[in-house]
Amino acid sequence: MRNLMKVLALLMMVAFTAPAFAQTKPKKEEAKKEEVKLKKDGTPDKRFKENKKAEVKLKKDGTPDKRFKANK
Repeated sequence: MRNLMKVLALLMMVAFTAPAFAQTKPKKEEAKKEEVKLKKDGTPDKRFKENKKAEVKLKKDGTPDKRFKANK
């Protein structure tokens, strides 16, 4: 009988404390918005829509290209 009581007490303790230790999943949407896909050389990959909508035209080294009005 004592063993049964110990098992029930342990089961109740686990049942009530398990949700407190449950891990939450991070939101993937926030991470995707900040992520810019880059090529091996570090420049933005223009094949992806997120990288095409940037108004600032960049050189290969990542600095703004001063030939365009938007960058002056």
